[in-house]
Amino acid sequence: MEIGHRQTYEDSVASLRKTDPGHPVPSVLETLAAPENRHLLEYVTEDPFGAHVFPGNIPGHTPADFLADLDEQLAGTAPIHLWSYIPTCAYRCRFCQYPVVLVKGAPEVADNKARQWVDWNIREAKLWLREVPNLASAPIGEFNVFGGTPSLLPPDAIRALLDFYRENFNFTPDTAIRFEGDPSTFTPEKLELLAELGCTKLSSGVQSFDDPVLEQCGREHTAQMCVDFIRNAQRLGFEWTSIDLMYGLLDQTVDSVRRDLDIVVENELTAVVCTKLHLKSYSDTRTGVAGVQPAAWQLPEYRAKLVENGHRWPTLGEQYQMRELLTEGLESGGYREQPTMYFAQDGKGPETWKAIMVDQDKQEAEVAIGLGGSSSCRTSEAITDVNWKRYSEAVEAGRVPLGSVTRFSEEAQEARAVKMALSTLSPLSDELHRRRFPGSSLFEEPWRGRFRSLEERGLAVMDRDAEEVRLTTEGKVLVEAVINSEF
Repeated sequence: MEIGHRQTYEDSVASLRKTDPGHPVPSVLETLAAPENRHLLEYVTEDPFGAHVFPGNIPGHTPADFLADLDEQLAGTAPIHLWSYIPTCAYRCRFCQYPVVLVKGAPEVADNKARQWVDWNIREAKLWLREVPNLASAPIGEFNVFGGTPSLLPPDAIRALLDFYRENFNFTPDTAIRFEGDPSTFTPEKLELLAELGCTKLSSGVQSFDDPVLEQCGREHTAQMCVDFIRNAQRLGFEWTSIDLMYGLLDQTVDSVRRDLDIVVENELTAVVCTKLHLKSYSDTRTGVAGVQPAAWQLPEYRAKLVENGHRWPTLGEQYQMRELLTEGLESGGYREQPTMYFAQDGKGPETWKAIMVDQDKQEAEVAIGLGGSSSCRTSEAITDVNWKRYSEAVEAGRVPLGSVTRFSEEAQEARAVKMALSTLSPLSDELHRRRFPGSSLFEEPWRGRFRSLEERGLAVMDRDAEEVRLTTEGKVLVEAVINSEF
């Protein structure tokens, strides 16, 4: 896909047909090129985030309404997922849409800025505990410190943050504590501190092991730093070390992605999350959380200038070659995909926090504390303000800084449950669905027609004998497009 101008359908088909002759043509290409799947091709060409935030369909719900909905669900909850979102970053990547705050300057200046964000996060958490009484007793299945780059925080701030959450929320012996960071800031000393504080899981945005690709992304770490981080984490005995890989990046080739895969398998990473480059604003569909400032690569003039200067964006066909190479290579290397594009070593099970959110038999609440956090319960969902000034003013004034709230109608609650379950790539159980939604069945309308259409296009199988609906291989590849354009 020549990223630099608005794509027509004909452009998308042409980009889909352009593949690297040195690698197999992905089987999904014929499915996407079929006229009956035009809407799916248009979706993946524009490519908004697809299985991360599941927005409500009724606007106008108030923050107080959402907090009350959440409190009601938490009165009798299974373990939930809890986020602490620290938006600090030392620099901004050229693909990043997320709400981040740059922390630069002399070490003492940068550390003080970072400490301010920990202070606001703790103060916001206290407001949640005040407004949602049942939150304090809700068991925490997994606690994630995400960003941004929370590994930028000075040691005293990390200790204060983790101590506060452990002391004020219901951490149980089964609670997993996870910390995210950049390879260059996950120093051996920082990793030792996290191990001491009870963190058992690490996540790092490696993105690529190809130095020229990293440089074009604006990343300020090298591939060797990424490998060093992985080996240091393994040496210190962290139970789970996960990295993010991206594909579809500027100047990236299928061969480059092949080398990334080899490094993952060679280093026996616990898990890897593979993400296609997203350039459509998350805020257009509310399926992700975007900050107030667009990513550099979202600007058409900037993308076009890069092409004029001799750079190249992978075509859509090459992007699907990259995806198929990663999927098949990781599966043959002993990894299992669940949910979509989340791969963990076979036997480790799916990502705990994603399972809490989306598995058909769970789908519990999610509470995200911090700038741009996304929180949800079964009847409504909310996004914390992404503007740092408004956010800080609300916290200083003693208000939970929710920026937008939507509610789910009864029909939308059921649709959301189905979409989340589909995103796991596991078969959908009609028995579980009927138990959750009495009087409804996946084999009756409105679901029968939708799944029959998928079946006719080779994307799903309706198995009445087993009372389940399964995605085919092509359906799994296109699941995000399916759930956001057909459900």
